[in-house]
Amino acid sequence: MRKFVIALGLIGTLASCTQTEKGTAIGAGTGAIIGGAVSDSWGGAAIGAVAGGVIGNLIGRSQEREGYCVYRDRYGRRYEARCR
Repeated sequence: MRKFVIALGLIGTLASCTQTEKGTAIGAGTGAIIGGAVSDSWGGAAIGAVAGGVIGNLIGRSQEREGYCVYRDRYGRRYEARCR
């Protein structure tokens, strides 16, 4: 099981194009390995893959728009602009 999950994670990482996709693939693979090792079950691996994928996606998104920051205007609306 562990070899399969590791191979799947590596294949997903190599097939990814954007930072978001790479972050999601790496997070899902790592989460599956950790979840499977901790719980010693497929269910734990699946939960770890989902949790790791979500976290990896968020990290990948933050790196995709380097040099841009999220600001709020005086009305509380969010917008992106170059960092100052």
